[in-house]
Amino acid sequence: MSRHRLTARLAPYLLALPGWLWLVIFFVVPAFVMLSVSTQTGDIVSGFSQTFHWRNYSDGWSQYHVQFVRSIVYGLIATVLCLVIAYPVAFWIAFRGGAHKSSLLFLLLLPFFVSFVIRTQSWNFILSDNGMVLSPLKDWGIVGKNFRVLASPVAVVGGLTYNFLPFMVLPIYVALERVDPALLEASADLYATKRAAFVKVVFPLSLPGVFAGILLTFVRATADYVNAAILGGRNTTMIGNIIQTEFFVNLNYPTASALAFMLMAGLLVGVFAYARALGTEDVFGAVAGT
Repeated sequence: MSRHRLTARLAPYLLALPGWLWLVIFFVVPAFVMLSVSTQTGDIVSGFSQTFHWRNYSDGWSQYHVQFVRSIVYGLIATVLCLVIAYPVAFWIAFRGGAHKSSLLFLLLLPFFVSFVIRTQSWNFILSDNGMVLSPLKDWGIVGKNFRVLASPVAVVGGLTYNFLPFMVLPIYVALERVDPALLEASADLYATKRAAFVKVVFPLSLPGVFAGILLTFVRATADYVNAAILGGRNTTMIGNIIQTEFFVNLNYPTASALAFMLMAGLLVGVFAYARALGTEDVFGAVAGT
C-alpha cells in the first residue's frame, strides 16, 4: 500500500482523534473515577477507601427517590413547554423572517449572552412577593396579599423553560431552514391545504430538529440545580440540588457520586427509549432527505 493511500485511509481517524481524546480525558476518565468513588466508604477526615459498597446506590435511591421523580417531571414539563413555544417561533423565523432571519435570531439569543445565574436571579427579583409583577397585582386586588410564585413548582418550571428555550429553538430552526420551498410549492400544486402541507411535509422534515431539541432540553433541565436553588424552596428541590449539597456541603463524595451515576443512567435509558419510540431510522432518514 502506497504512502498516499495509507494517509488517505487514516485521514478521517486522525481528524477525529482530537475529539476522541477530549472525550476520553474529560468524560471517560472522570466517569470511571466517579464510578470508583461511588462504591467507597469513609469520610473526609479519615479518608475514603474502596470497599465496593454498592449499597450507596440503594441507600441514595431510598433517601432521595422523591427528588429523582420530581426532576424528571419538571424536566418533562419544561421540555414540552419549550417545544410548544419554540416550534412556532422557529417556524416563523424560517419561513417569514426573510432577510431579517439573522437579526431575529440575534435578538432571540441576546438575553442569553448574560450569565445563566444572573438571568435566573433576575427572575427571582421579578417574581418576588413585593416585586414589579406581584406588588401591583396585590395593590389592585387581583391576587391575594399572601399569593406568591417563588418557592413553587411554577417558578422552577418557568425558570427551566426560559433558560433552556434556545436549546429547542435553534435545532428546530436549522431543520426548518433546510426544508426546500419547492416542496411546499409542489404541495400547493397538488391541491394540498397549508395544514396538510405542514403535517405531511414540513413537520416530518423538521423531526431531526425536534429530536435534537428535546434531547438537549430534557437532559439539561432534568439535571439542573440552579433554577430550583434560586427560584424554588424546600418542596421543589431537584436531584441536582441534592448532588451539589452532598458534594460541596456534606462532603459525602460516595453518595454524591452514586446519585450522579443514577441520574446519568436514568437519562441515558430515557434518551434511548425516546429514540426508539420516535424511530431513529426515520429521523436520520429525514436528515438525509433534507
